[in-house]
Amino acid sequence: MDLSKVLSITGKGGLFKLVSKAKTSFIVESFADGKRFPAFSSDGVAILENISIFTNDGDVPLMKVFQSIYKKENGGKAPDILQDSEKLKAYFAEVLPDYDRDRVYVSNMKKVLSWYNILQENNLVDDKDEPAEEGEKKE
Repeated sequence: MDLSKVLSITGKGGLFKLVSKAKTSFIVESFADGKRFPAFSSDGVAILENISIFTNDGDVPLMKVFQSIYKKENGGKAPDILQDSEKLKAYFAEVLPDYDRDRVYVSNMKKVLSWYNILQENNLVDDKDEPAEEGEKKE
């Protein structure tokens, strides 16, 4: 799973695919409707690869959390429990048992599950680690 070209933009729902980079902006495409538009760093663009979840022992990359959800759901969608905070916390404790209960909020959990479902619908989530870099490939 490669999250280096998947973006979240503050104030815009859903996820976006990085199409290209310009001098002062990114050209992104919405996973929801396929529309393309420019996004600027001042828009609050975050690359999912750079996001992690607080745990009691440090941080866990978002990719690892998605892989845990993928394994728990046997490759299927995460359940629609976004409206029930207690069920959401219990579910998150199953996929990431040592998440920091003081610093990971219900709103964070909702984002993670909705992002997972978007990626799963677009066949972008799996339980495999990222592929080797080009220089590391076997000859």
